Amino acid sequence: MKSVIPKTLKKINQKSSGRNYTGKITVRHQGGRQKRYLRHIDWKRSSIIPAKVVSIEYDPNRTSEIALLAYQSGLKDYILAPQGLKVGDVIVSSETAEIKVGNCLPLKNIPIGVQVHNLEIMPGKGAQMVRSAGNFALVQSKEGDKVLVKLPSGEIRSFNSASKATVGALGQEHHKEEQIGSAGRARHMGRRPTVRGVAQDPRSHPHGGGEGRSGIGLKSPKSVYGKRVMGVRTRNKKKHSNHLIIKRRGKK
Repeated sequence: MKSVIPKTLKKINQKSSGRNYTGKITVRHQGGRQKRYLRHIDWKRSSIIPAKVVSIEYDPNRTSEIALLAYQSGLKDYILAPQGLKVGDVIVSSETAEIKVGNCLPLKNIPIGVQVHNLEIMPGKGAQMVRSAGNFALVQSKEGDKVLVKLPSGEIRSFNSASKATVGALGQEHHKEEQIGSAGRARHMGRRPTVRGVAQDPRSHPHGGGEGRSGIGLKSPKSVYGKRVMGVRTRNKKKHSNHLIIKRRGKK
């Protein structure tokens, strides 16, 4: 549904075209994107005032749709739109809120087996997990001040019981099946052409060179910077809370 975006909830989404502050390309295959407005999303849901859903809108910056809320205090803000949320619904963020799609509660007050999204890793920090189209997590069990949640990847992770989550699964569940369809549309999205490493010369890529069509040989696949890209763990143990992972995700 198309509607006028409140001025206080939008700003131009600056594009860097993959360049850092010195102008050097640090992320390849980016540039030439259509101008976009970045909508303000309320990740914390700190207001306990009931809000009415005014509209369900498309957001060019996200895979899921967004819902414009009008609070009884007169304020407006956006949230991610879960499946089943309709225009005219009244939702609330509260510890005693009803278990209803769109309502936000602490994990300790959400029953086992309920689908949730917009998970907080640290209480009060705002939603950081389960925010893409069609995804949901499942509340599995509760142990004291810890709640075990099964994430979309299959990983089971321990969360603080005071961390908030929103009831329901996110909409646009068929987004992953969408095909871009044309090179022009990809360029409007900011995607520049990608060239296979084996099609390049040896000075441009580790996979390049050779007579005729040649593969990468017996070497392991490398990035354009010569780093291994398969079989190498990239998660930093110091920066991630690995001790909270109860069960790692299974291989696909």
